[in-house]
Amino acid sequence: MRKSVVAIVGRPNVGKSTIFNRLVGERISIVEDIPGVTRDRIYAQAEWLNHTFNLIDTGGIEIGDEPLLLKMRHQAEIAIDEADVIIFLLNGKEGITAADEEVTKLLFKSNKPVVLGINKIDNPEMRDTIYEYYSLGFGEPFPISGSHGLGLGDMLDQVVSYFPQKEMAEENEDTIYFSLIGRPNVGKSSLVNALLNEERVIVSDIEGTTRDAIDTNLTVDSQDFVIIDTAGMRKRGKVYETTEKYSVLRALKAIERSDVVLVLIDAETGIIEQDKKIAGYAHQAGRAIVIVVNKWDTIESDEKAMKKFEDKVRAHFQYLDYAPIVFLSAMTKKRLHTLIPVIKIASESHAKRIQTNVLNDVIMDAIAMNPTPTVKGKRLKVLYATQVAVKPPSFAVFVNDPELMHFSYNRFLENKIRDAFGFIGTPIKIFARRRQ
Repeated sequence: MRKSVVAIVGRPNVGKSTIFNRLVGERISIVEDIPGVTRDRIYAQAEWLNHTFNLIDTGGIEIGDEPLLLKMRHQAEIAIDEADVIIFLLNGKEGITAADEEVTKLLFKSNKPVVLGINKIDNPEMRDTIYEYYSLGFGEPFPISGSHGLGLGDMLDQVVSYFPQKEMAEENEDTIYFSLIGRPNVGKSSLVNALLNEERVIVSDIEGTTRDAIDTNLTVDSQDFVIIDTAGMRKRGKVYETTEKYSVLRALKAIERSDVVLVLIDAETGIIEQDKKIAGYAHQAGRAIVIVVNKWDTIESDEKAMKKFEDKVRAHFQYLDYAPIVFLSAMTKKRLHTLIPVIKIASESHAKRIQTNVLNDVIMDAIAMNPTPTVKGKRLKVLYATQVAVKPPSFAVFVNDPELMHFSYNRFLENKIRDAFGFIGTPIKIFARRRQ
């Protein structure tokens, strides 16, 4: 189940970034006593009462027609559109302003649950001033102090009360869920359409009960798939991206629900820094990954050109050396048939489980080939290993002293496990543990 999304909105300089930093536990947003410091949406994870959720800090919503003000307002509108619950933050020292009333109108249109946070209530005597905020029509206002951390617990209790209950619907364990991520205009929508028009494919649309996106069922050669919609930000009135930034939050929500993530790259424009950032989200989440080089029909495609582009991909994505690369054209469907088999292999690797005795045979053979290192006269001893999880495959290696397990030797063992068992398309994790 995907994490809920909470957006903090309000006019400038009411303390949104201070509250954001308090809730995520680190100083991510820039905090200055100057309106407009936070101009874009900032994302992080927060936790309260065993609920982990995505939190968005937004630029302040201001009245005006200046280009920068409009951009900040659009970014806030996008955050409201993506959120499950909204924290409407106001300055308790200033009362309700005309700008607060404008934000109120915007929030009523969203039809989302709204929790009122009245910030800068730094002492108990000020609590009597919060009753005027009932007039906004969002229910009980919560007096809080971002600078002192007061009252946040009561406000968060109300926030998490709006989170959806876990879905109890049973899902077919054999179904492979995959999503497509990438910067704008790399061909995500075109690839989805190309896959749905493939021969021998049965298609049906199902709308998720608690999700924004529409998932699409796909069956190829008796294997069921679900394509998770990440085609980008949909236009809803004035809610749209005004820059070339990829919608990070939409990608994160899709990645959380995926077995396999397709990272799309535009063969025509080449690899840019944003591609690496986007792929990093899937890698950090531990999902299986397939790198898809789209628009290959625009390149003089021969074996040399393909090998040259593959080398370039490997150089830019060194941390994804396990991910297979597929070259295709969604527009012409050239080489499209090569994609589904690779997705299946990556999914199988992601869920693969290795028997303990077979795993230990491989580990011991690796140690015999390359003996464990010695650090300050003390040698690392590997006693045994066992697989502790799948999706991604994770292994606990029990040793005499975890501090002696150098990164390079950890990587050596990972490579030997890959050589023995494949694990194509999936990251694997190895943890050194002291034997109790």
